[in-house]
Amino acid sequence: MKMNNFLLEGKHILIIGASSGIGLELVKLCFEKKAKLTLTSRDVKKLKTDLGLSENVKYLELDVTNEYEIKSASDKIEKVDGVVYLPGIVSLYPVQFINKKHVDLVRMPIFDGAVYLVSSLLRSKRINNGSSMVFVSSISSSYPYKGGAIYTSSKAALETYSKTLSIELASKKIRSNCIKAGLVETKILEDTRENVEKEIYDYHIEKYPLGVGEPLDVANAIFFLLSNASKWITGTEITLDGGLTAGA
Repeated sequence: MKMNNFLLEGKHILIIGASSGIGLELVKLCFEKKAKLTLTSRDVKKLKTDLGLSENVKYLELDVTNEYEIKSASDKIEKVDGVVYLPGIVSLYPVQFINKKHVDLVRMPIFDGAVYLVSSLLRSKRINNGSSMVFVSSISSSYPYKGGAIYTSSKAALETYSKTLSIELASKKIRSNCIKAGLVETKILEDTRENVEKEIYDYHIEKYPLGVGEPLDVANAIFFLLSNASKWITGTEITLDGGLTAGA
């Protein structure tokens, strides 16, 4: 009898930044598939209210830009079989006006937090052999845009970091991969829609042959990378962009 590898039942999954649109959909999907979950957010009270889940779910308050909170959270986390890292912030800064404050604001939640968290989890032996790590990146790491120097560079650094993890941890069968996502119907896109001219917005949206993505589209891909169905995939990126870059 063949085993169904598209399962997470019994696996313990740590989701960092679970309160995002993608994060919320991923939590619901993993919960439905009977995974044990540890969820982090800067606002745990709101996250609990939004999800309404308690069985097999543990919540931790965590600001990924705070090293002390990362260490404290790592000590409280039971051994995990999967780690998903979602935090990020999008702010536009023309290159001639960038200063350290701007760099830290954008880079720290995207890149620094991921590095410090994974290091802390590994030192405390919280990641089981055979686990899977998934980092949510962006197609902009390969296709930069005006004003996005810090954001796109931070995402590119995250992808290279993930590749290094895949090499260093291969002996433990720990996998590390990235999702390179295009525009997805999240609050960020909603804010963009409200703050740019309709003609400009429509121009960019029309470039997506399959339209913009839904949070569940990304959650499904992450689920695949967490499952045993992807056990031979590591050190790579999966592009989810509705065909936007197919002819690029």
